[in-house]
Amino acid sequence: MSTQFLSKLSKNYIELLDDDEYYDITIEVGEDPIVKIFRAHMIILCYRSPYLRRILASNKNQNKENTLSHIKLPKISPEVFQIILKYIYGGTLLLNEQDTLEIFEILIAAEELFLQELVDYLQKYFIENKSEWMEQHFELIHRTSFQSNSLLELQQFCTNFMANSPEKIFKSFDFTSLPEKSLVQLIKRDDLQMKEIEVWEYVLKWGLAQNPTLHPNPNTWSDDNFKTMENTLRHFLSLIRFFSLSSKEFLEKVRPYKSLLKRQFYEDLLNSHLDPNSEPNDNILPPRNIRIESIIDSKIVNNLNIITIISRWIDKLDAKNNFAYLKEPCRFQLLLRGSRDGFTPDKFHELCDDKYNTITFIKVKGTEEILGGYNPLKWESSGAWGETKDSFIFSFKINNIKDAIISNIENTEYAFYNGSDTGPYFGEDLNLKYYRRYYYEKKIREAEGIFSLEDYEVFQITK
Repeated sequence: MSTQFLSKLSKNYIELLDDDEYYDITIEVGEDPIVKIFRAHMIILCYRSPYLRRILASNKNQNKENTLSHIKLPKISPEVFQIILKYIYGGTLLLNEQDTLEIFEILIAAEELFLQELVDYLQKYFIENKSEWMEQHFELIHRTSFQSNSLLELQQFCTNFMANSPEKIFKSFDFTSLPEKSLVQLIKRDDLQMKEIEVWEYVLKWGLAQNPTLHPNPNTWSDDNFKTMENTLRHFLSLIRFFSLSSKEFLEKVRPYKSLLKRQFYEDLLNSHLDPNSEPNDNILPPRNIRIESIIDSKIVNNLNIITIISRWIDKLDAKNNFAYLKEPCRFQLLLRGSRDGFTPDKFHELCDDKYNTITFIKVKGTEEILGGYNPLKWESSGAWGETKDSFIFSFKINNIKDAIISNIENTEYAFYNGSDTGPYFGEDLNLKYYRRYYYEKKIREAEGIFSLEDYEVFQITK
């Protein structure tokens, strides 16, 4: 059995800071006119700070006469270093008496001294307790965090804030000073709450700021000018959702810059506006200027990619054709939620009969699996089969859409069943309790037979 007496140990080590006999190093902290000399002990500093260990090793090699070592830390204020020293010696940190800016300076000093434990703690402290302050001082937080390789949590905070409130960033300070790394992280995000044409215009503005000799009008550019701009924007061009733009936006805002884009990509983009049924060679990115909660109110589906795939399939799309869904995404109106409305057939028919274009999501209990099906026609209580060639069933994993399976109806006479004593019933294949492959073309799950239902939802799909 081991007993730890850390409180007394910490107190004794902090008392060493007042030692005026056994210290072997002095540290000059700050810049004129505010400078203070601290006495310390090399053995403690070396084992607590990798940065100081490296500096002291270099200083030792130069100090051949074994005189008292002396180093300078001009970038850190004496007040901040006093707090840092108490952490280094005693593992204690008191933040009650410091204002927020000084606490941020402690974080920066800890980062400079490679005190990763303290860096991690203070990043979490700021995110959980000082988020409003960081938003008010966003330029400082952003610039400082992206100059470091260890302030990753603050970088993520900045990127999230920019994605959720881009207008506060692009209109509040000179965004053209943003480092490329930061802007790329922002443009990558599917949840960036901006119109795509605005994203493109801001990227162009950023590119021009990096090349101040370029004239803003692309009609005046030479081939070399286009090449220069293409090199500047090479990490951005594949991230712009060009296929989400309207024909007018394409004509006025993209066509003048066509030399920046790969020829085949531009031809596909042009064809998509001239012919909605054109087929590009590459997969395209879905739009991002919408939140999933603005499309669907679901307790089962919280992945926008699932909604995108369903919308695409309903519009007779695969990954490489018709772009109509990008410009007018589907909306999902909740008709029934089992956990809210009940799981009885009567409730299903009460809420869903005579409704066209419905999608059913079934959450399988104890798994990450979502099953479901699409009925383009209306549900009834007639006891008759519904015939359509446009119905399909599917399976998804909540967090892994790569394994998604969508299966079209093969025997169109038996696409769905309108039994008064059943809920949603797709062929003989899928209902709320049972799955087996029968009338639909693909097997959507390995296990056939009865499964346990956790919840299910039915939505009517509109444009």
